[in-house]
Amino acid sequence: MSKRRAIISYDKLTIEQKKKILKDYPDGYINHLTTIKTPTGEMLDALIWETDEVIYLVKINKIAPKVKPIVDDEDDDFEEDFDKDPALKDDDMEEDSDDDDDDYDKPEDDGEDDDDED
Repeated sequence: MSKRRAIISYDKLTIEQKKKILKDYPDGYINHLTTIKTPTGEMLDALIWETDEVIYLVKINKIAPKVKPIVDDEDDDFEEDFDKDPALKDDDMEEDSDDDDDDYDKPEDDGEDDDDED
């Protein structure tokens, strides 16, 4: 006697059926998906999942990738600094920041002499 066959969407599976799929595919079912072309020309992914009573063709909805917003660098206005204190002028802020920058270009002194006298 052959098993009954059914086509079902993953969204319409019961919680118990979803738990059984997770049990049958503990490492995930992504590598077990089959791409099917419908009569309307639509491509969909499906999982062939076999139980004791039924062989299911489970339609899996594709998750649309998240689209990152396009940032146009030319439109950036760096003139406005919203984190500045309005009481400070640009000249006041630059005085403090230049003091520490001079030491970065100097080589570090490790305490050893570079002259080796043997």
